[in-house]
Amino acid sequence: MSLDLSVPLRSATVSRLRAAGCVFAEDEAELLFSTARDAHELDAMVERRAVGLPIEHVVGWAAFAGLRVAVDTGVFVPRRRTEFLVEQAVGLAGPGALCVDLCCGSGAAGAVLLSAVAGAEVYASDIDPAAVRCARRNIEPRGGRVFEGDLFAPLPDGLRGRVEVLVANVPYVPTESIGLLPPEAREHEPLVALDGGSDGLDVLRRVAAEAADWLAPGGHLLVETSEQQAARAVEAVAGHGLAPRVITSEELYATVVVASHRAGP
Repeated sequence: MSLDLSVPLRSATVSRLRAAGCVFAEDEAELLFSTARDAHELDAMVERRAVGLPIEHVVGWAAFAGLRVAVDTGVFVPRRRTEFLVEQAVGLAGPGALCVDLCCGSGAAGAVLLSAVAGAEVYASDIDPAAVRCARRNIEPRGGRVFEGDLFAPLPDGLRGRVEVLVANVPYVPTESIGLLPPEAREHEPLVALDGGSDGLDVLRRVAAEAADWLAPGGHLLVETSEQQAARAVEAVAGHGLAPRVITSEELYATVVVASHRAGP
């Protein structure tokens, strides 16, 4: 059964999406039309979207920093603001840089580093088995490696003291704010990828406490946070042999802490 590209079907699809509360119903309809193989599949995809599944989970991928990144159902969806974090990481990574993508989720950051940095060597990890399976699809065909476990624990010990760029897109939503997230996030993304503890900085503190052991002298840790948390994030990082600074993007509403490993004793 071929997909009918008629105006009535397009209009009906947009109307169904709009009635379900999709703000960008027209854009999402075009995405579904470009993905569905036939009318039956289109109907099923519209229904999944209408009941609240993120559009990226419906189509199975997300556009991220120029790449089409696979995003499986139940895996954290890479946000557009995180492109700013990855852009900074790419800018700090010279040819052949050894990079680590912690809390990698779908592996979007690692995939971009491998695609944008000539000869980059990328290792990624995540504690969520579903995320690891997805990340392997995005990272390993590009030459990187993905490990399952808690933060640094599963990484090869031989990386200690050698990492030049450490990207950690840690969860940073305060626990009490999880209920305020859009239903797409709180109902369809893993809590472990969202909940950052009482003030949203628990995982960041854990990363900061170990980062200096893994970074090469002059290496960089990059973490995304919120504008409201930036000052406390800097305090958390500064106490572990790292020199942090905050950079922002008004366009993407993004805040990133970049912390350099101080060389020498």
